[in-house]
Amino acid sequence: MNRRHAIKWLTGSAAGVAAAPIIAAPGATEPAPPAYPTRFTFHDPDFSKPMTGPWERLLTEPELTTTKALADIILPKDEHGPAASEIGVHDFINEWISAPYPDQREDCEVIRGGLAWVNTESFRRHEKTFAELTHHQQIAIVDDIATVTPKPEHAIGAAFFKAFRHLCVGGYYTHSSTWKQLGYVGNVSLAGPYPGVPQEIIEKLGLQDVA
Repeated sequence: MNRRHAIKWLTGSAAGVAAAPIIAAPGATEPAPPAYPTRFTFHDPDFSKPMTGPWERLLTEPELTTTKALADIILPKDEHGPAASEIGVHDFINEWISAPYPDQREDCEVIRGGLAWVNTESFRRHEKTFAELTHHQQIAIVDDIATVTPKPEHAIGAAFFKAFRHLCVGGYYTHSSTWKQLGYVGNVSLAGPYPGVPQEIIEKLGLQDVA
């Protein structure tokens, strides 16, 4: 529940207490409990529906297009898994930087400013947006900002790319379709009785002599 709903609930509850008359129930000597006609009902957001949730998404369509193109350069489709855009990494980033919390607000400034920088650089070099460039042209820009020691004129882009890459990887490897790459099995039921901890794990942890 966001802060707006919390305030609405509190003010509605207070108004209900102030406005509700104290009326004794039929045949009773004690007054009936106060009514809450304007009480706000708690609810959870429905995350099963795309682009819904507790806050508005901030990225524009052009920004999302650039986000998709960059994310797919960092995490392209190969024999190990899908491309970043195929599993909605751009939507993950959009939701993350749209959250109304201090850390996410800082990330929002970095990401949106960086996306603008990337497109400005694309126009400066080729008079096209980043998504309109050829793959070779895109890689040339990314190579200039995906480095620990960028040129001074690429410093802003490099700071953006570092934060952007971190969000991409976080969004990508928290999706179930990519777990196999990490060797993560997940919650898999075991048939029959529990077989216990594998002996090689026990020995690796040095617990073989523990009673």
